[in-house]
Amino acid sequence: MGRRLGGELLRLRDASGKTQHQAGQAISATNSKIVKMERGWVPMRDPDIRVLCELYGLDDPKAVGQLLSLARLDRERRKAKGWWNQYPKLLSLVEYVALEDVATSIRTWQLAIIPGLLQTPDYARSLAVGNGVWEDLAEIEPFVESRMERKRRLVGETPLQLWAVLHEGVLRQLVGGRAVMKGQLEHLLEVARQTNVRIQVVPYLAGAHPGMTSAFTIVSFAEPGAMDVVHMDTTSTTVWLESETDAAHHRGTFDRITRMGLAQRSSISLIDGIRKEM
Repeated sequence: MGRRLGGELLRLRDASGKTQHQAGQAISATNSKIVKMERGWVPMRDPDIRVLCELYGLDDPKAVGQLLSLARLDRERRKAKGWWNQYPKLLSLVEYVALEDVATSIRTWQLAIIPGLLQTPDYARSLAVGNGVWEDLAEIEPFVESRMERKRRLVGETPLQLWAVLHEGVLRQLVGGRAVMKGQLEHLLEVARQTNVRIQVVPYLAGAHPGMTSAFTIVSFAEPGAMDVVHMDTTSTTVWLESETDAAHHRGTFDRITRMGLAQRSSISLIDGIRKEM
């Protein structure tokens, strides 16, 4: 959120021809403070955003409101004392989990693994062991605990709306062996009964499809003007796409993938059939 807000302010400043020095003078801040704001390193005050928008010539109330909403969401995320602070070994997932905790809906497309929100402890543990990135295996259990804590978002008075689209290969990959995978598939069948969870499968028979390049997750929020955030993992880093252009592109891709997938009832039948094979 902070990076996206800072990027928007930087874009507006460049378009207006103003310098960092001029921006700093307008809000009684140093050039260094403007740099930190434009890189999303510090929280931003509403009065400063309003002054900068006026300086940059942005007088559209809706556009200004969107920036203010981003700033409020970013401040809430920064000050949140969520359960994830108990698990310093969440590594790069910390920022994602913080956003997931305030999100209203998540759409995720997965090519290789069950989404974290739907994993069983045995499946999550097997993934961690298989990744081979843990120097101390004793750290795996706190990681598994943290992943299970995330599942609380799927229940309660205002549960997260989750739409998970999985490639068939995700269901057939023997993570942890047959017993672990059977338990994982049984859990998917159970969770799919919840009205806030939708699970869809893209079968091998679908052939070529728009999601073959990479997996991704779209995180959405309730705040007026808050744009979707796209989250992607690579083998070495986490990628955040925080522009409306990127969000719209991935929403379109997600929609095209879902049209290649089975209907939910047929998806559940396929999951159950694979479970029986286990």
